[in-house]
Amino acid sequence: MTAHDQMRAMLDQLMGTGRNGENNKFQVKYSDPKVCKSFLLACCPHEILSSTRMDLGECPQIHDLALRADYENAQKKKDHFYDIDANEHLKNFIADCDRRTEQAKQRLAETQEELSAEVAAKANSVHVLAEEIGKKLAKAEQLGEEGFVEESMKLMGEIDELRKKKNDAEQEYRNSMPASSYQQQKLRVCEVCSAYLGIHDNDRRLADHFGGKLHLGFIKIREKLAELESTMEKRRKERREIQDRERGGSRYRSRSRSRSRGRDRSRERRDRDGRRDRSRDRRDRDRDRERRDRDRRRSRDRRRASRSRSRSRDKRRSKRSRSSSRNRRSRSHRSGSNDRKK
Repeated sequence: MTAHDQMRAMLDQLMGTGRNGENNKFQVKYSDPKVCKSFLLACCPHEILSSTRMDLGECPQIHDLALRADYENAQKKKDHFYDIDANEHLKNFIADCDRRTEQAKQRLAETQEELSAEVAAKANSVHVLAEEIGKKLAKAEQLGEEGFVEESMKLMGEIDELRKKKNDAEQEYRNSMPASSYQQQKLRVCEVCSAYLGIHDNDRRLADHFGGKLHLGFIKIREKLAELESTMEKRRKERREIQDRERGGSRYRSRSRSRSRGRDRSRERRDRDGRRDRSRDRRDRDRDRERRDRDRRRSRDRRRASRSRSRSRDKRRSKRSRSSSRNRRSRSHRSGSNDRKK
């Protein structure tokens, strides 16, 4: 990773996805199911054990420092209970590791020469002292690097005492079995990270193991799991109570919406009925008006027809009257004409 990439990652971790108005490269929110909830709580095994002998590869879910920053800001305002999801993830992972540890122990029991109970107890004593020396040596080196010189020197004094005890335990173990058997490497499985440790491993080898990223990573995961397990019953109860309240509120809102919809439907029904009644009244009035207009037109037409017939009769009468008048005058004229001739 370049210096530019490292600086960008630091800004993402501090400011989240919204810095400079940018969106995150995955185009999702921290609450998306595709985002690793263990990563948001900084305890995903895929991240912790990367670049170790047990590197798990890339996590199938999304890891993004900006999303972690968004989650940490949102968690201050609302509890998301992602620790419950992380607890299930870590519990399944550790259970799988413990199964592999037991299988490794079984393979060693089948392949290594079986020791008597007394010899096995002495070998175990050597292993315990060697592990204790390795842990304290790794711790002393860490304190020295951090500048705590006095604490580091104190641990080195304790390591010297443990080395003396280990030498005595090794001598007892050597004397309890044949030399040919003693030269064989007796292995045991580390209970924390399931790595193999040998009874003849020197202090440097043990310090490298107990101070290594693999062993410390497993310690971090197991400690985080123990921390989550201590509050898990309480946290699950709190989540159930909140979910019940939200469901109750949702049911109340649903009933309120249902009642509101019922009122709205009743109002719409009344409005529809009112509109239908008004429309029916309007149609009735229109029909009455059309009927009256039709009756008036018919009455007007009848009167016109009656007047027209009356005028026709009057014309005919007038015509007949004029015709009879002309006939009378004509007859009168002819009779007068005849009288003069005589």
